[in-house]
Amino acid sequence: MALIIQKYGGTSVGNIDRIRAVAKRVIQSAGRGDKVVVVVSAMAGETNRLIELGKTVSRRSEGREFDVLLATGEQVTTALLALAIEEEGRRAVSFLGHQVQITTSGAFSKARIESVNTVRTLEALNDGYIVVVAGFQGATREGSITTLGRGGSDITAVALGVALKADRVEFYKDVDGIYTADPAVCPDARMLPKVTYEEMLEMSYLGAKVLHPRCVEMARRNRLPLIVRSSLNFNPGTSVVTEEEIMEYAAVAGIVCDKNQVKVSLLNIPDKPGILAGVFTAIAEDEINIDMIVEDTTGADRATSVSFTCGSADLGAAEKAAKKITAKYPGSSYAVRSGLNKLSIVGAGMRLHSGVASKMFTALAREGISVYMVNTSDIKVSCLIEAKYSELGVRTLHDVFELGKPQPRKAARTAKAARK
Repeated sequence: MALIIQKYGGTSVGNIDRIRAVAKRVIQSAGRGDKVVVVVSAMAGETNRLIELGKTVSRRSEGREFDVLLATGEQVTTALLALAIEEEGRRAVSFLGHQVQITTSGAFSKARIESVNTVRTLEALNDGYIVVVAGFQGATREGSITTLGRGGSDITAVALGVALKADRVEFYKDVDGIYTADPAVCPDARMLPKVTYEEMLEMSYLGAKVLHPRCVEMARRNRLPLIVRSSLNFNPGTSVVTEEEIMEYAAVAGIVCDKNQVKVSLLNIPDKPGILAGVFTAIAEDEINIDMIVEDTTGADRATSVSFTCGSADLGAAEKAAKKITAKYPGSSYAVRSGLNKLSIVGAGMRLHSGVASKMFTALAREGISVYMVNTSDIKVSCLIEAKYSELGVRTLHDVFELGKPQPRKAARTAKAARK
């Protein structure tokens, strides 16, 4: 008998027919003798509807009362699924975040889970119930309802899996698994039967929307197996596993494109100790999430320039921060460039292969695609390109690394990072 966490996203519970289909699937799993905890998102589009509803009475779009409002989306789905399961003849019980005592920080709209009390959930499972838990939400120690941010239901599922010592967490999506690239852009994209935690984590941070990076990191730390599969069929999906569980690696596992990036350049600021610390402290105070950073110290008169990237949602705040920073230093200025995408290749096999970056940039140059910034780790290479070339860039790299073909994946777990 296994203890399984099943997480269903908004599309999978997007209407009553799909909720009934999920109920039957859950019952089938429980019928095999497994103990099943189900975590659900709000119905597709519901969170956005609630945000717009809140905006009709308030200029704010976050905070304590907004979290109370947004948490109702998952409450509806949780109750409907429990009712559907009971209608099929199985006992079910629904819990909201505070009822299973998912305790979080007090950062409304982006709270972090601090602890999970498993007593109530285990009691219900041992009494023969299928447990349905509202994702995306928790409560502070003082009892205030909080939400975990976009994709937070993924985090709820893994947090419950860790606390309950589950055998695995299954994520049910509207896709069959993790692909070598977006199938809408690359028709020959392949589903990967296995990816490592590290590969999945990089893909998530770099723009793949399949799993929230925080849930992948939590699963990696606790060696909790994850499976990504479709709620519309019974295909096996993609397993997220440790490196030791994959015998062979190709150099590149997948191509990811993160859209709507902005490049901000601070020009001719003083080149002396403490300046950059002040710059990025000011940016952090404005809660701007930055990614790539490049410094150019070739300027004259002990001046330097530094560029960074952020999401287009932070454009207004980034421009305001740049204006405030450069106003402190006579002769300095700033420039903002939007309409950029971050194109990345990811693969644990890069640790064994030299020339991967060269192959990437040569292929892009052959297509006339200019590269503006570059960022690397031992299993990824990312570059900033114009948005109008993003799909061409994805297809070009997918072809040049032959990701449309089944590939061997050479052992990488004992290799040194020597490929760049």
